[in-house]
Amino acid sequence: MNVPNCPSCQSQYTYEDGSLFVCPECAHEWGQDEKTESTEEQLTVKDANGNLLKDGDSVTVIKDLKVKGSSSVVKIGTKVKSIRLVEGDHNIDCKIDGFGAMSLKSQFVKKA
Repeated sequence: MNVPNCPSCQSQYTYEDGSLFVCPECAHEWGQDEKTESTEEQLTVKDANGNLLKDGDSVTVIKDLKVKGSSSVVKIGTKVKSIRLVEGDHNIDCKIDGFGAMSLKSQFVKKA
């Protein structure tokens, strides 16, 4: 069977898992009869000021955030580039210099 490219990142390395297709590069999952629009495009995520966020935006942290499981803190004013929106309580996935991959809540950032 011919497995389609990922609708989110256009990766050719997708595979079928039961009734879903899965992309190992961006972790996007979609059904066989689902439209090619990614679920991230349908998410409505707003920052602390009410501005709509989208994948690839840059944001700034508006409050000191303790890092769970560590004694370090993400300081206010830290700029985060190339965010990715996901569903859930912590609806922003990103990489922060000096900390690595993290999940943030949109209520603690503002669009840069």
